[in-house]
Amino acid sequence: MTIDELRQYAIPLSERMEILREPLRLGVITLRNRLAIQPMEGCDGTPDGQPGGLTIRRYERFARGGAGLLWFEATAIVPEGRANPRQLLINEQNLDALQRLVATTQEISLRENGFAPLLIMQATHSGRWSKPESLPAGSLSDDYLKALEEQYGHAARLAARAGFGGIDVKACHGYLLNELLSQKKPEAFINSVKAAQAAAPPGFIVTSRLNVYDGDAFPQGFGAGENLEEPLRLIDILHNRLGMGLLNVTMGCPYVNPHVNRPFSKGPYEPPEPPLAGVERMYRLTGQVQRAFPALAVVASGPSYPRQLGANLAAGAVEQGYCRLVGFGRQAFAYPDFARDILRNGALEPGKCCIACGKCSQLMRADSTAGCVVRDGGVYLPIYERDVTR
Repeated sequence: MTIDELRQYAIPLSERMEILREPLRLGVITLRNRLAIQPMEGCDGTPDGQPGGLTIRRYERFARGGAGLLWFEATAIVPEGRANPRQLLINEQNLDALQRLVATTQEISLRENGFAPLLIMQATHSGRWSKPESLPAGSLSDDYLKALEEQYGHAARLAARAGFGGIDVKACHGYLLNELLSQKKPEAFINSVKAAQAAAPPGFIVTSRLNVYDGDAFPQGFGAGENLEEPLRLIDILHNRLGMGLLNVTMGCPYVNPHVNRPFSKGPYEPPEPPLAGVERMYRLTGQVQRAFPALAVVASGPSYPRQLGANLAAGAVEQGYCRLVGFGRQAFAYPDFARDILRNGALEPGKCCIACGKCSQLMRADSTAGCVVRDGGVYLPIYERDVTR
């Protein structure tokens, strides 16, 4: 990957890495830098939904990495809403285990970096993608959805008790609340946000990772045709009526069109566009959101495909007003200390970067535990050989 390749597209770039060191105020919380780790699920919890050994290892590595915001992975709010049998689950029985993981993460970061990151827990219901039992969104009763809204409130209370600084009412990537948005049914999502806000203690952040463009994941789609009129109306409610100050913007559905939010060099199909066209779309549409709501702290996604030049993309996106923070996903699997290297050295090391080979996604599709087969091969190559290439 070269800078000239990126410059063929309208992708924001900058050499000014110091802009990523600037703090950001979010209510009563101040983030120490503009870098985030996106919710990267390892599918490695215990059968009852507690963090497993690889889960703990992953967050210990993330904690050392130096990102100011750690967006904790998808955590189901009800047992039937888990996307896989090893997805984390928040309930009273698992609270102590989550408290220990949060405390360990904060302690390691404080010791290694001099600060504890903001931890946001992603609260999810997987809808039609739930396993082992599939729950198509169209089959869920109004009574079930109404009760689910209150579960987001319960999850917010538990997340605060666990030590998280906020909760994400997840509405992206084809999962339940995103699919309801695509069906022109925003009420369940809005009411779930309200329930979480009502249950949250003072200073606790209620936010969302929100699809603003579904692509062809659903027949109608949210943000269809890259038209953000509908998503912007929803964000206006979230920000100006409900007071949401932080929003994580993403797109697409990994089960249907992974090239939209995870452009790849090698994947399950031939994508209909060059990968960098997907990166360009991600920042073009995210920039529309940030410009429409200048007081909103928008987290951008999708900087991993450009490899080491993701650092220049992150700096350019913040400098040019596309977003306030940039979140790295696959890159964090491959290179958990990416933030430390950007902030201290002003660059990423090419030999440590994600190469967008898709093997972490292959592990998930094989119902295995996910991680970087290339850069963390001592752990994940044997798992890949066992579960994918067997």
